Parts: sequence; structure tokens; C-alpha cells
Amino acid sequence: MCTLRPFYFQRLVLSFNRVNFDPLTENYGTSFYLQYLVNWPEYCTVAESPSGQMMGYILGKSEGQAEEWHGHVTTLTVSPQFRRLGIAHTLMNELEKISENQRCFFVDLFVRVSNNIAINMYKNFGTQCTGR
Repeated sequence: MCTLRPFYFQRLVLSFNRVNFDPLTENYGTSFYLQYLVNWPEYCTVAESPSGQMMGYILGKSEGQAEEWHGHVTTLTVSPQFRRLGIAHTLMNELEKISENQRCFFVDLFVRVSNNIAINMYKNFGTQCTGR
């Protein structure tokens, strides 16, 4: 069980490194995360355990024009000890709801071709693969 909360700057500084120290997680500089927290705060969500521990997070944004207006998943990660519990799916569902509220037509994301674990996870979510 997890609770979804907004991803605030304090979380970035205090608790998010435990989730990010993992070879499957793409890491970015602090300014990159701050850009998302400032420009698209509604797309920045944290999953917390009942004890308040960060279990995972998702960052995204909306972009494009006209029929190409869409939500974009920039990064989604779940701490290794909380994987295979449906947390990634919960976070993806939340981002999709936010995108619908922003009147987006679709949601896209990019995954490294070598990241078969993520590719299979997204396929299990029903995501369509459109290219390599």
C-alpha cells in the first residue's frame, strides 16, 4: 500500500537519493529536477510507504501543439525493495489522469532499447511500442 503525494523540493534533498541509487534509474542534476518542480508541479508525484519512506516517483510534463498536445513521462522509478508491488503502475495511472485533466491526447515516454525490464513493464501496462 502506498500514498501518492506531490514531489516537493524538500523530498529532492532529503529522501530521494535512496530511490535513485540503482543501476536501472537514470540520474539527472538537481537543476533538471527543479525545472520540472517549477514548470510542471502537477506532474511530479511521489509514492510513500505508510511510514513515510519514499517508495518511488514519477516526473513528467505536457508539451506539443494541437493534436500533438500530450503528456510525457520523463522519469519513473521505484526503489528496489518496493518493486513488483504495482507502484509503477499506480504512478503511471496518476500521470495519465493528470494528462487527461490537462486535455492531452496521449502520453509518451522513451526507454533505452537495452532496458528490457522497463520495456516489458510498459508492455504489461498496455503501452504501445511505436519505434526503436
